[in-house]
Amino acid sequence: MACIGKRIADLKKNTDLNKVYSLSEAIDIVKKSATAKFDETVDIGIMLGIDASKQDQAVRNVVNLPNGTGKTYRVAVFAKDQKAEEAKKAGADIVGGDELVEMIQKGDMPFDRCIATPDMMALVGKVGKILGPKGLMPNPKLGTVTMDVTTAIKNVKGGQIEYRSEKNGIVHAGIGKVSFSNEALTENIKAFIDAVVKSKPAGVKGNYLKKMTLSSTMGIGVQFVIE
Repeated sequence: MACIGKRIADLKKNTDLNKVYSLSEAIDIVKKSATAKFDETVDIGIMLGIDASKQDQAVRNVVNLPNGTGKTYRVAVFAKDQKAEEAKKAGADIVGGDELVEMIQKGDMPFDRCIATPDMMALVGKVGKILGPKGLMPNPKLGTVTMDVTTAIKNVKGGQIEYRSEKNGIVHAGIGKVSFSNEALTENIKAFIDAVVKSKPAGVKGNYLKKMTLSSTMGIGVQFVIE
């Protein structure tokens, strides 16, 4: 741990944290700062020029990253009968109805994303107060309330991520691993930024992308711009 701390300290000393780097430079710095013994996640944070207190300026959507995230997502699906069988064949980790509700009520939630067919939403509503705060509530706008459960599951398993603006007006997401090639990370980062730009609320004026930062799980964060 001492060696890791010294290396991070050296990186901070040799990296101008107030400087805005090019994307390629930022990726190189983030990779060098990733000193943990595991494959660290590369995170992007974007400070938006929105009024986070206004509901009509909230930013929330999903994006399919071209090279995935490097993470295995566990998917729970609320479905019954034929759609339940379809979900199982598509690779859902948990499929159910009342029994899935009971699991969630007991605090047993071994999944990262939740999908539901429209006819199951009344049932899902019973655990809405549990799923909602965790960002797991199925939402038709995000494609997680759908009859096409096969596509929804494949999207999540294939690298689809959800993003939402926080109270401070920042959106952030894990967009890959430090083991990814620079090219793969660049493609994912640009896809994420493009999605956030397309999600710009109509009422937002002026500079929308105010500040962008790249970091790894245990490393330093650096500001960057797209070349």
